[in-house]
Amino acid sequence: MRAGAETTTQRDLRYLDLAAFERAKLVGEPFPHMVVPGFLDPERRQELSANFPRIDQAGSFPTAELSIGPVFRNFLDELESPELKQAFERKFDMDLSGRPTMITVRGQARARDGQIHNDSRTKLITVLIYMNEQWEPEAGRLRLLRSPDSLEDPVVEVPPDAGTLLAFRVTENSWHGHHSVEGPRRAIQLNWVESEAVVRRERNRHRLSARVKRLIGHFGG
Repeated sequence: MRAGAETTTQRDLRYLDLAAFERAKLVGEPFPHMVVPGFLDPERRQELSANFPRIDQAGSFPTAELSIGPVFRNFLDELESPELKQAFERKFDMDLSGRPTMITVRGQARARDGQIHNDSRTKLITVLIYMNEQWEPEAGRLRLLRSPDSLEDPVVEVPPDAGTLLAFRVTENSWHGHHSVEGPRRAIQLNWVESEAVVRRERNRHRLSARVKRLIGHFGG
C-alpha cells in the first residue's frame, strides 16, 4: 500500500462489492480467471466516473503521473486494501504475503492496442476494472484466448462496461487481446507482482512512456 494511505481494515469498503466478488465463479481452464459484473457499487460508480482522471493520450499511466482527486484516491486505496488482497488469496488459492501491488490507468485506446499478448511472468495476478458507460462497439471487448494464434477462439469475451472486474492468474498461456478500437476506453489495472524491484522497474518504464506521450501530444505529434 502506498505510504501514508489510509487503510480499510477498520472501516467498510465504499466502492467495492466484495460479496459480488465472493459469489463469482473462478474458472480454471485454460488458465484461472473470473468476471464480476457489478463489482463497483452502482451509486459510487457514478461518483467515480465523474472523478476519473483526465487522460488524453493512449497507453497506461502510473497513478503518480496523473492528477487524481480525493474520491478517486480513496477508490485506489481500497484496491490496495487488506480486504481485497485476502479475497483474492481465497479465490485464487494463493499466498500474496509480501507481494506488492502496482496500479496503472488507461483512458484512451489506439488502433494498435489489443494485439494478442501475455503479461510478463513477473506479474502474478492481473485485475482490470472497467469504467465505460454503455459500451456498444463489438471491438474493444477483451477476449481471453485458448491460444496465441487467433482472436476468434475465445474462452470468454468481456465488454468493458462500467463496474465490471476481470481478473486472471498470469501463466505461460494466459493469452488475451481485443479487436482494434480507437477513442475513450477507461480501465484501471491492478497487479500483484513478484517484488518491489518489479514495481520500481515498471514504474520507471511507465513514467518515461507517459512523459514521452505528453510531449508528443504537446507538439501535436
